[in-house]
Amino acid sequence: MPFPEGTRWWQLSGKPVLDRTGRLAGFRGVGSDVTASRISEARIAFLASYDPLTGLANRTLFHDLAGAECDRAAETGEPCALLYLDLDGFKTVNDSFGHGAGDQLLRSVAQRLQPFADAGTWIFRLGGDEFAVLHRCAGPLEAADLARAIIAAVSAPYRIDALAAEIGVSIGVALTPADALDPESLLRKADLALYRAKARGKGIVHLFERDLEITQRTRRELEADLKLALQRDEFELHYQPLTALRDGRVVAFEALLRWRSPTRGFVTPAEFIPVAEATGMIVAIGRFALQAACREAARWPGQIRVAVNISPIQFRTSEFLRDIAAALEASGLEPGRLEIEITESVFLDKTAITMANLHELRSRGIRIALDDFGTGYSSLSYLAKFPVDKIKIDRSFVRDIDEQDGNLAVIEAILAIAQKLGIAVTAEGVETVEQAQVLRARNCNDIQGFLISPARPASEIPGLIARVPEDFHRLFPAPARSEIQPRLVAGR
Repeated sequence: MPFPEGTRWWQLSGKPVLDRTGRLAGFRGVGSDVTASRISEARIAFLASYDPLTGLANRTLFHDLAGAECDRAAETGEPCALLYLDLDGFKTVNDSFGHGAGDQLLRSVAQRLQPFADAGTWIFRLGGDEFAVLHRCAGPLEAADLARAIIAAVSAPYRIDALAAEIGVSIGVALTPADALDPESLLRKADLALYRAKARGKGIVHLFERDLEITQRTRRELEADLKLALQRDEFELHYQPLTALRDGRVVAFEALLRWRSPTRGFVTPAEFIPVAEATGMIVAIGRFALQAACREAARWPGQIRVAVNISPIQFRTSEFLRDIAAALEASGLEPGRLEIEITESVFLDKTAITMANLHELRSRGIRIALDDFGTGYSSLSYLAKFPVDKIKIDRSFVRDIDEQDGNLAVIEAILAIAQKLGIAVTAEGVETVEQAQVLRARNCNDIQGFLISPARPASEIPGLIARVPEDFHRLFPAPARSEIQPRLVAGR
């Protein structure tokens, strides 16, 4: 029944009324306005198949349509591609600007995806910041072209109220019938391709390959062994000295994690750390490293610090400060002798816990070092805005310091700003006397690398403390008194 404010629904019930002769005289009954009920039913039906935030089809409808497309492709041989999308950088926006901004961003992404929908293409939001596209196509090349077009559309800058935001999207692609014949398998294989795409960097599209399943199986086996390694105490720490360029003294040791598996042998951190971070096991492994490093450092001379690498995942947990306090209390190590090494990605995660942890560490006298400086999201503004005691110049800059003028210019700029801010600088990956001489001439505080020593077991530390200064003075004989120039030394 139409009304000025819109259609309204009425439910009528009644029974016939007869006159004295038995003829139908009319009906007698009641009517009730059921508009609210009908709207509610329509809403329930909508929510069963569509995402209320974006209006896109949801995971339930995806499975229905994907199943139909798998059946059709199996019968006709005509492919249908599944594009599995995961937004790059969405969590940073959501955490920095709030969930309201995150929701608005998701709606904006959905609006940019809508134009790609047509008679043979369907768009879905599967949940969180994950989207999917089903696309009837001629083959993988056409699917990859669509994926690249989507990446370009989604990656353009956004305006959320008065805020500017930039995100990207990574896409994994799998096809039916070539890769899978049912929705679950199709989604799983697209997910494997997506995982490979994200591992290669942001804004990447990757098509499913058979070796990805082998990689997944290998990864699952590594996960299982990693859990056992924690239980069996298969992890140990080795220590690499940091040497002062002024006089050759060992000023600190960096604790580096080692895994000796009874079945795999020596497993490099590059192999197992990403798996530990993805599974959350890095928190327990990091806790072990903190406890062991503090316990060992308590045995050293009082002027030597220990540096421990902390994963961003571990750093942002609410238990992190308790783990620090427990390690210091159990070992008796003074807080000022503990140096926490974090990467630049921590500064992008400006959550309340992250910021509170940074400032609380400093208030307790624990030093903070910014590791691998210059390789990630580097911004010299971090050095002024955040509480940092030291920066560590990444080995990639040091490696070509003699051949690449650009690398030397970057190092000189970092050293100049650090000295003005009172921040100490360590150069990583120093392997030659020439590299050390260049750094020493520019007032770099410390060096770390194979020139001085690789990481060694804890049992060798007393010998290193005695030997390193002797080796240093053999490499760098003291100049005649007339050659000695005044030096500026930074550090706090």
